Amino acid sequence: MAKRKVDTENRGFQTRWESEYMFTKVAGKPVCLLCGESVAVLKEYNLRRHYETKHADKNKNMDMEQRLQKAEELKRGLKSRQALFKKAKSQGQAAVKASFILAEEIAKSARPFTEGDFIKNCMIKVCDEVCPEKRQLFLNVSLSRNTIAERVDQLSINLKEQLVKKGKDFIAYSLAVDESTDISDIAQLSIFIRGVDSNLSVTEEFLALRPMHGTTTGHDLYEEVSRCVNEMAWEKLVGLTTDGAPAMCGHRSGLVAKIREKMQEENATGELTAYHCIIHQEALCGKALKMEHVMSIITRTVNFIRAKGLNHRQFKAFLTELETEHGDLPYHTEVRWLSQGKVLQRCFELREEICLFLDSKGKDTTQLRDEMFLCEMAFLCDITSHLNAINLQLQGRDRVISDMYSTVKAFKTKLTLWETQMRKENLSHFPSCQTMKEKLSTSAFPSTQELLGNPFAVDVESSPPNLQMELIDLQCNDALRAKYAAVGAAEFARFLPGTMPQLRIQAAQTLSMFGSTYLCEQLFSLMNLNKTSHRSRLTAEHLHSILRISSAQSLTPNIDELVEKMGHHQVSPSTSNK
Repeated sequence: MAKRKVDTENRGFQTRWESEYMFTKVAGKPVCLLCGESVAVLKEYNLRRHYETKHADKNKNMDMEQRLQKAEELKRGLKSRQALFKKAKSQGQAAVKASFILAEEIAKSARPFTEGDFIKNCMIKVCDEVCPEKRQLFLNVSLSRNTIAERVDQLSINLKEQLVKKGKDFIAYSLAVDESTDISDIAQLSIFIRGVDSNLSVTEEFLALRPMHGTTTGHDLYEEVSRCVNEMAWEKLVGLTTDGAPAMCGHRSGLVAKIREKMQEENATGELTAYHCIIHQEALCGKALKMEHVMSIITRTVNFIRAKGLNHRQFKAFLTELETEHGDLPYHTEVRWLSQGKVLQRCFELREEICLFLDSKGKDTTQLRDEMFLCEMAFLCDITSHLNAINLQLQGRDRVISDMYSTVKAFKTKLTLWETQMRKENLSHFPSCQTMKEKLSTSAFPSTQELLGNPFAVDVESSPPNLQMELIDLQCNDALRAKYAAVGAAEFARFLPGTMPQLRIQAAQTLSMFGSTYLCEQLFSLMNLNKTSHRSRLTAEHLHSILRISSAQSLTPNIDELVEKMGHHQVSPSTSNK
């Protein structure tokens, strides 16, 4: 005979038991209204035995109407206690959630963790004026330094878990790696990941920031990168973009060589494409102009004016007196690529005023007034402005490498046009040179391998054999051709049908590649904004957490999940004021 199961007997609570045995039903279980105890099995015998054993003497003189009134009174008391408990629980969860939200804002704004105490004091003062009856609710929100640090770490861990979970769906991904030094002279290795899933949706996120306290050789870089990639799948790694430094690109012991060896050990079938950051290439090509002698004179002149406070004040007063369009000169920083063009442009526009000011200071201005120098300065000013324009076009998030290549390809075509026009003394695109009425030649931009073009214009015969049949089908499909014209190259890949798997794989690998290390450079700016001379003791773990929160793009912390994990924790006012 099978054993009886209480859950399958469909036993129901009867209303009469409330007055007869002083029981009510709470969350599916019978609960005594007199003592609060619950009975495991819903049977009248169990309820009657409990009542007769423990409470029979209390209500023996009551009639049925009095019993009903007593039961209703006890039920109201129980409900009020439950409501109070739920309210306290919800208030506690709201306080914890509020601390998470404020911790995220503090991290994003590069504020120190101690800002939490300042924010709380402001909240309390506002509460005292607006809603003093709710002061205790604001006091319950813990915003102490330790609490903010803990919340930031929890938010960072949550984002990392989401990224790792998302990474399992990637069919191809690439890395962007760059290295810089923080305020404490600690080398920091920045790593970003760009992955594509089966729907050809692109995810571009911060992967890790690794402090390197010792050497920064190719082997050291590889050890740090491999720790991150081990959480993903080596066989899905298709691209690696670096700044082109020897430790990154060395043929034998560089990071690229080490990763290729590791992929062979892991029996990865794909070939790793190592790419030199397009923005770094553009900056390096700009230095091929051989105009250091012009820039050195400009730099010395600017430093003379800006380095000493008296000279700087007198120069600004001098410009004000002359009623010039610009009232000052900017500094030039070698690391900031765009600053050179701004300094050159301002110096060219104020060349007469600068010479007059230097004459008043007894400085020799022969070089600054030399006609050849002014022509070279005008050309450098114009070509640098064009280089700055392409530099800005190459920057930004979610840039597809094929679009970046198209930008470079267009700039090469422009260079050819400019050279032809300048040989014919047509200076329409060089306003500074037009001012000097001189003609100069320009240098060519280095060639770059095209990675992705118009699939409808590709020569099928010269394409890889595994793509040829699908390319023919694609180029003969009028509907797909119309879709390409409507959405463009970057979005068209998502509309490739499942009957073209090789083209989809090729598109995924190309979409996953980083065209530059712009995100790494941007992260270093965030790092310097957070780890300043006033916060030089910021730990590597906290810095890592702050930067993960600040640089998150498509991922957002799941604060409700974090609050749920913390259970029914409620911070007391005494703890929150520490």
